[in-house]
Amino acid sequence: MLPLSACSMFNKDDDQRAQGASGELYERARRSLDNQDFDGSIRVYEALIARYPFAAETRQARLDLIYAYYRGRETESALDQADTFIRENPTHPRLDYAYYIKGLTDFEREANFLERWFRVDLDQRPPQTTRRAFTSLRKVVEEYPKSEYAHDARRRMIHLRNRLADYDLHVAEHYVKRGAYIAAAQRSDQIITEYDGAPAVQDALRIMILSYERLEMKELADRARSVYALNYGGEASSVVPVRKRWYVPWD
Repeated sequence: MLPLSACSMFNKDDDQRAQGASGELYERARRSLDNQDFDGSIRVYEALIARYPFAAETRQARLDLIYAYYRGRETESALDQADTFIRENPTHPRLDYAYYIKGLTDFEREANFLERWFRVDLDQRPPQTTRRAFTSLRKVVEEYPKSEYAHDARRRMIHLRNRLADYDLHVAEHYVKRGAYIAAAQRSDQIITEYDGAPAVQDALRIMILSYERLEMKELADRARSVYALNYGGEASSVVPVRKRWYVPWD
């Protein structure tokens, strides 16, 4: 009977916390949020939104709830709440915040227990959440350049860009192992075009040169070598040695 009694007491406490006028509920939820009682603040915010959908405090409560879900590790709820807020408040002055928290939620998704246990190389995992995070943060940087969150969003985008480039590089390497040199060259070109400045670009150029060599596209291989030498130094001919064609003695 003791556990049942305890549950009953907690339910009564929750009900009492969710009682009151809209202003009282908002202040109560905000205090819980400031005290890092994320579960408690979520319950009160949800009660406020359900009971007073048109109150002045409710719109701010919807915005605060995104953050409460994010800090409370309720990832899907945070993303859903952010999407709902953005859709229902297209002219709200704090849309930059909604996009930022949405991007942050996907950015901070960690490897699950099994992936950590077996030390899975995340560069080999399709980066769906990485792409979503990049898109949300780019929205902040491009559409709200004066936002207080723009600088941090830009810094995180660099990390995400490198992560996306590393994944595409892994795909290009897989194509090379399979002998699919056209696909490898195309994926390498995509890395160079879309992720300029990423560390993976150097290896992408090497794969591009190798692929053109295997395809006997000498002009394209030489052009890629020149680009490599211009950006990374060294003799162009030393980057992926020129493959001699056995059937052309004078090559």
